[in-house]
Amino acid sequence: MKHRRKLFRYRDPYDLAGSEALFLKAVQENCAFAYAHCPGYRAILDDAGFAPERLRTMEDLAELPFLPTALFKRRRLFSLPRWRLPLVVTSSGTSGRASEIGFSVGDLWAGLKMVLHICRLRKLLSLRPCHYVVFGYQPNRHNRTGVSRTAFGVTLFAPALSRTYALRWHDGKYALDLEAVQAAIVKHSRSRFPLRFMGFPAYAWFLMKRMDEQGVRVQLPKGSKLMLGGGWKQFYAEQVDKSEFYALAKKVLGLEDKAIIEFYGAVEHPIFYNDCERHHFHVPIYSRVLIRDPETLRPVPNGTPGLVDLITPMDVGTPLLSVMTDDLGVLHDAEECGCGLKSPWLEILGRVGLQDIKTCAAGASEILNKVEVTL
Repeated sequence: MKHRRKLFRYRDPYDLAGSEALFLKAVQENCAFAYAHCPGYRAILDDAGFAPERLRTMEDLAELPFLPTALFKRRRLFSLPRWRLPLVVTSSGTSGRASEIGFSVGDLWAGLKMVLHICRLRKLLSLRPCHYVVFGYQPNRHNRTGVSRTAFGVTLFAPALSRTYALRWHDGKYALDLEAVQAAIVKHSRSRFPLRFMGFPAYAWFLMKRMDEQGVRVQLPKGSKLMLGGGWKQFYAEQVDKSEFYALAKKVLGLEDKAIIEFYGAVEHPIFYNDCERHHFHVPIYSRVLIRDPETLRPVPNGTPGLVDLITPMDVGTPLLSVMTDDLGVLHDAEECGCGLKSPWLEILGRVGLQDIKTCAAGASEILNKVEVTL
């Protein structure tokens, strides 16, 4: 995967124009490898009448058959034997089923380089120790979810003095303990070291609301950050506007807007989307985003809402080249942001189940019926 290695070593993580040829070659070699080594993926491409050799231009990416996230929740697709996959993670499985995604050593190295490039640009890496509050799962040998591993990984961006988890493992299950988290926040607010948060925005919101209702106010040490990722999941109905969320963070934690950082990604698309200073998710060079019309599934122009199709050559262990999410979004031109980054940015409008999109559901069902090989 020499082209992938070059792509993930590329210095500017948002130079889409300069890295375009490299990105296309990386997708070509990944697609050819998956076709040769993953029978299930080969069956999907053959059924669609698509061969890896058809990837000649960037426009051809739109013709690459996409796999809906529902497929990974029902079938394991590996391009390598399990012994060559040092890491196999699952999705959170809030819908009742969980995806299982494998990563090779090369995949993990590529991911590390990506994170370092983006975090350096966003100034998230620091040698100054800090305390962490994780609005997510306490590590446990039974928990293989990608979101728990990502949250723990973020606590390595700066040396950890302590880690407090909102979801604690007790008596064989996880339980939410906001009282302990609140106590830790009050305690660490008196420290001379920063406090960094990481995890689900829903739990952060519930905690801040609790503090507000109890009249608890703190002023966190300089350098503290509120980092959010993983989406609202089953609490989608409680999701609030960003301005309301940021205002409450200022009120109860003393955090300014610039201290709040958001991430976007998925187990089925392990690319690190980190918001800019204006809180927009610019597309990094390691991926491309297509917005597809829900009825025709054809790409639509920037500024038009549709289904979010994510493309990346990062993962060799599992063929994740083109994945159709259950997110609705809009791709905006870079100029609509004004932060200085020159790549377009993705706005997530909401989530929609595949059962609500007839054309997509029909396509997913047809694929699932044809792919009977479980590796």
